[in-house]
Amino acid sequence: MQIELINQSKDKISLFVKDTNSTFVNTLRRTIISEVPILAIEDVSFIKNSSVLYDEMLAHRLGLVPLTTDLKSYNLKEDCKCEGRGCAQCQTTISLEAKGPGTVYSELLKAKDPAIKPAFDKIPLVKLTKNQALEIEATAILGKGKQHYKFTPGLAWYFGYPEFSASGKSNLNVISEKCQALEVKGNKVSLKDITKWTESQEQVCEENGVTVNLSKTDFIFNLESFGSLSCKEILLEALKIMDNKLDDFEKQLKKLK
Repeated sequence: MQIELINQSKDKISLFVKDTNSTFVNTLRRTIISEVPILAIEDVSFIKNSSVLYDEMLAHRLGLVPLTTDLKSYNLKEDCKCEGRGCAQCQTTISLEAKGPGTVYSELLKAKDPAIKPAFDKIPLVKLTKNQALEIEATAILGKGKQHYKFTPGLAWYFGYPEFSASGKSNLNVISEKCQALEVKGNKVSLKDITKWTESQEQVCEENGVTVNLSKTDFIFNLESFGSLSCKEILLEALKIMDNKLDDFEKQLKKLK
């Protein structure tokens, strides 16, 4: 297997993964979205809430605010020494206090642990008018995406590397005009910029006589972080989880007679 970096930004990464199969890249994708843990608000106590939103609606919005996560400092509750009762190693307290008029943004969420904060400051939570107020105390814990989507660290997807086959009936002028990711030379079509390749361009190719074949051994793997962890942290943690699961599977196999 070979991996090449195609593109990387603050919250997104694209990799060219060669000489593998869809089973591996799909397992990596599923591990990222369902197994890599992050912090999110789980319980909310409302001290004051005179806003137009019900407590339940606000609690739901608070739970979806991405929080920066330090995986080395926190344990999953089921793995913590406190046995799920709650301690500084498996949860942190977050408070918010605001008075109207004005919009309450995520930047007002203050965690007891200074390392934990909203990944984005300007997520609107609720609007308060004059004399309205909001005061809450919440608990954030580590969780996994398979428990609730708020614990998913990012969006991961992949597709086979595209290869093109043109014929004498292909309308290459339309392909050249509408498909920015492609390069047309004579009667040959090739990929010029994979970062610009989209499914809509694949449709244009098919409609104009160019067959698109997606590789079954080479893949473009994309990951977009929601802000709790960096893309590199997400990938390394996903691979660590996959390794641990394989080790556990091997141990179980050795117990069989």
